[in-house]
Amino acid sequence: MKRIILLLAIVGTFAFQGCSGPEGPQGATGFSAEAEVFEVTASFSASNNFESLVTLNPAILNSDMVLVYRLFDVVNGADVWRSLPQTVYLPQGELDYNFDFTKYDINIFLDSNFDLTTLSASWAQNQVFRVVIIPGYLTNRNSKAIDFNDYNAVVKAFNIHENQIKTLK
Repeated sequence: MKRIILLLAIVGTFAFQGCSGPEGPQGATGFSAEAEVFEVTASFSASNNFESLVTLNPAILNSDMVLVYRLFDVVNGADVWRSLPQTVYLPQGELDYNFDFTKYDINIFLDSNFDLTTLSASWAQNQVFRVVIIPGYLTNRNSKAIDFNDYNAVVKAFNIHENQIKTLK
């Protein structure tokens, strides 16, 4: 019996040893393993069909999550961000800020139940948006505890600091 145990111990020692050899190929480049935020300023008019296309370079993965927030106001020096889609009620009707995305781009656009050409410049020109891209594998980590409608909660949860935010032209 002692011989069997000794034999199993010796075999087990060799069986669980790591193999050595050349490293595998380098993984895909350009993809971030961390959540990231970038800021873009967009102006909407009839000439651009009330939309702004943001190209993603490099492309994101199909599993990544994209969140977009609009700078709604500044109160006592603090930015007030609202998640898209966002509806604003104006005298002429409902104005919606919305977005869709592919792995290659994000399209931010306006929609309404009134003629957008009557929209005041304050609602259409120089609108500031923050785009948050969260790698798919991170969205499973405590995502139920995160209020994705709250920009500040999202950047805190993914440890994103103001100095890490890139501005796109």
